[in-house]
Amino acid sequence: MAEAPRTVLISGCSSGIGLELAVQLAHDPRQRYQVVATMRDLGKKGMLEAAAGEALGQTLTVAQLDVCSDKSVAQCLSCIQGGEVDVLVNNAGVGLVGPIEGLSLAAMQNVFDTNFFGAVRLVKAVLPGMKRRRQGHIVVVSSVMGLQGVVFNEVYAASKFALEGFFESLAVQLLQFNIFVSLVEPGPVATDFEGKLMEQVSTAEFPGTDPDTLRYFRDFYLPTSRELFRNVGQSPRDVAQAIVKVISSARPPLRRQTNARYSPLTALKAVDPSGSLYVRTTHRLLFHWPRLLDLCLRCLACGCLRSRVQPQ
Repeated sequence: MAEAPRTVLISGCSSGIGLELAVQLAHDPRQRYQVVATMRDLGKKGMLEAAAGEALGQTLTVAQLDVCSDKSVAQCLSCIQGGEVDVLVNNAGVGLVGPIEGLSLAAMQNVFDTNFFGAVRLVKAVLPGMKRRRQGHIVVVSSVMGLQGVVFNEVYAASKFALEGFFESLAVQLLQFNIFVSLVEPGPVATDFEGKLMEQVSTAEFPGTDPDTLRYFRDFYLPTSRELFRNVGQSPRDVAQAIVKVISSARPPLRRQTNARYSPLTALKAVDPSGSLYVRTTHRLLFHWPRLLDLCLRCLACGCLRSRVQPQ
């Protein structure tokens, strides 16, 4: 007897990783998944529906979901047969880049409302059913910035650190209910959203920021960030493939990094538990040895260092 398809609820599917993941799961040849692909603004569903093709209305359904709204979450779940979600993928997120002095508290709170509290809100909604059925899988699209701080990304990194701590803590309890938690940690991902964000911040004023910090941001950080995405970045499809493997695993891992090219950068922190090696080395590379940093990034891209990109 064929196994019943698992219902997968994915947030943030209008583009990028969420869109790619929804399409890949919906086109699974064994039809193991019934995908509910959600987004805050259904006016942006055209690209997803075009990519879904014949799966639309069969193994993929598009639904409205604002992760910052209790009412929206409840309405979305009410449209799912039985309200039962077997796999929850917390993918919805927003970025925030720039000198901290020039960022408003409202913008910072919006990052946490979406990236952290949005994920928590969805978990609170689906967890009672998963516990009752004694099975489930919660997948969180985190980031390598949930493992290490990155200059001029303080608020975004903080939201991912919060996710890492919350879900690692929750994972211990949920094993009692046969519910798995997986934190998927991409490095740089080349998306239209990321490109537009970098374009916007390159011309932003950041009022209240001192001239030296603005110069560091524009003359050091922005060029290095562009090189990082160009040389080390993955496509959303690569990350989605890694998530598919995590979802289909019989014993899903707690953490899974998706980009082997980025691992030398995360290794700096792992080598020295005090954190000093990572902070001092990154500081010197960015502010004192930018040409060396550029060379390292080119080596990562061409294979001089560990360069194979293989979603595991």
